[in-house]
Amino acid sequence: MNKLNVEDLEVQSRRVLVRVDFNVPLSPDGEITDDRRIRASLPTVQHLLKAGARVILMSHLGRPKGEHKPEFSLAPVAQRLSELLRQEVRLAPDCVGPEVRALLQGVGDGGALLLENLRFHPEEEKNDATFGQQLASLAELYINDAFGAAHRAHASTDAAPRCFDQRACGFLMKKELDYLGNTLASPQRPFVAVIGGAKISGKIDVIRALLSKVDSLLVGGGMAYTFFKAMGREIGQSLLESDRVEVAQAILASANQATGELLLPVDLVSVENFDNDAEQLFVAADAIPANRECVDVGPETRKLFSERIKTAKTVVWNGPMGVFELANFAHGTHAITEALVAATKSGATTIVGGGDSAAAVAQAGLDHQVSHVSTGGGASLEFLEGKRLPGVEVLTDK
Repeated sequence: MNKLNVEDLEVQSRRVLVRVDFNVPLSPDGEITDDRRIRASLPTVQHLLKAGARVILMSHLGRPKGEHKPEFSLAPVAQRLSELLRQEVRLAPDCVGPEVRALLQGVGDGGALLLENLRFHPEEEKNDATFGQQLASLAELYINDAFGAAHRAHASTDAAPRCFDQRACGFLMKKELDYLGNTLASPQRPFVAVIGGAKISGKIDVIRALLSKVDSLLVGGGMAYTFFKAMGREIGQSLLESDRVEVAQAILASANQATGELLLPVDLVSVENFDNDAEQLFVAADAIPANRECVDVGPETRKLFSERIKTAKTVVWNGPMGVFELANFAHGTHAITEALVAATKSGATTIVGGGDSAAAVAQAGLDHQVSHVSTGGGASLEFLEGKRLPGVEVLTDK
């Protein structure tokens, strides 16, 4: 993880191509509804501008599927970035081509240009070498500060950087690698991982990888019911991945051989109708009524999981404990958030692994009271699995 970083580069008067993650959510009328990803890039961008670099920013936004679609334009991002930096950041009409080159002539030291959506070109997701060379030809140095896109071998994260002699990480990327890398390499113990979310399918490898590393692995959310089904329990109308029951059985069997313990919910919140205002009934995990659906972990589970978290020295959390988007089913997820804050205050290193977990922490206004909130849901999961991330592998070692 000891990669060249932005501070190692001599950038004065040089064109620097920076891969950022500006894949922000937009409202139907094109307004940015959450600018956290833009703000997360500011330390790197501001450092480069202050050092007199000529900054060329590139990002994707949404899934335009290789076509130029106005609703996926980075125009709102250019406007918000200009406001945050308090200087104009022009938006290029494309990310490659003669118009972009012409605009670059007007970018002086301490100036910045934002390229239009990379995914307007199908070559981006195909990791096309020629497209990568076209991007690379715009600049003299390359920086990747988009951890959220580091698990994808795309032209902007793989083919393009290979054209440079110096390929560095930005401050955000470095922070992600430091936290996730150091945590997995030598965690302070007890080491607790909390895994939730709707489906077991996307997190099978993470669970398997963590079982051999952690002291306690706490499993909640919709995936818990597939484990219960694998144990032969009634799960009522609760979420089930029937094609993953055998996998769940195998994980339960391997958990018996693992050094760490696997803890499942002991009680749950059940409802007859999936509605925020539905009457709630707390049920034991081995006594779920056939006509009810479970939507959150119950009070005993919240207490059990919170105790494990509060006594830990290292905690990694990825995935909510229930349908946290509905306020009345968010109590289990909020309990995890509050336990993480308490553990942090006691000196633990606490890492929230992006995605819904990051949203839940932000929703509670507690994102600055944990050690680190990852900007990459998929990338952080693959990192926890022990997979190599193409966008990191290609960077220059110190």
